[in-house]
Amino acid sequence: MWVVSTVRAGIASLLLTFIVGMLGMPAAAAPSTPAESVLDRAEALRLSQAVLGKTPANHTLLDRRGQPVRLSDYRGKPLLVSFIYTGCFQVCPTTTRMLHEAVKDLGQLVGYDKFNVVSIGFNQPFDAPEAMRAFATQNGISTPNWEFLSPHHSIVEPLTRDFGFSYVANAAGFDHILAVTLLDGEGRIYSQIYGESLTPNQLGEPMRELLRGAPMPPTLNLDDLIERVKILCTVYDPKTGQYRYDYGLFMELIGGTTFFLFMFGYLGREWLRQRRSRRS
Repeated sequence: MWVVSTVRAGIASLLLTFIVGMLGMPAAAAPSTPAESVLDRAEALRLSQAVLGKTPANHTLLDRRGQPVRLSDYRGKPLLVSFIYTGCFQVCPTTTRMLHEAVKDLGQLVGYDKFNVVSIGFNQPFDAPEAMRAFATQNGISTPNWEFLSPHHSIVEPLTRDFGFSYVANAAGFDHILAVTLLDGEGRIYSQIYGESLTPNQLGEPMRELLRGAPMPPTLNLDDLIERVKILCTVYDPKTGQYRYDYGLFMELIGGTTFFLFMFGYLGREWLRQRRSRRS
């Protein structure tokens, strides 16, 4: 099923277990863990949907440099959240790179400064800041609005529960739901976007809904107005898999605005004319 990923580490997993054993450290997935441990797909989907509209607690995590970051630091803009673990050799790198491509397309559409992205390592203590930094580098994540975060092991359970992220450990690693969570500017969970191969449209449509509905800044300048018009006048082209500007919508918007201004001016002049005629 597209919602769930079972990671098969193969030879790489055996090598990791050997190295960890040599260092005298506990393995990420203990050998005694039953190989048949799988995620309850229906329950994982239910839990994922149950958190829609809720606000996760203001957890504190560490960024790639080991500096503390609170979830509230990302308020004010939409936020995309993905959960990964750095010991994954198959699905997590693939989904992260696919997310990267979609984020780059979205950034070109609305601007990288209009939203943020975080990937959170849930396999603690192995997903430390150093491991998250290496994971980001290995997968070529270079967009300016994307950070990789490490929670303390004591908050992994409440953190993943707040986001509706389900996972179980097995002999191959972890069986976990594949979803990217979208939060609005107030920190509420707005949407869950499922799948291993994310498209710009899957991210773009809910993101555009949030940005279209966002309140206009108190001091509106020309750049803000242009950005809002760009969001309104873009459509997704399934043939190219990218967004493009629909100049027809742009002309309709210009025409509608011109008509509104004309009618407003006409009614204003009529009101003044009638007022003057009453005085005379």
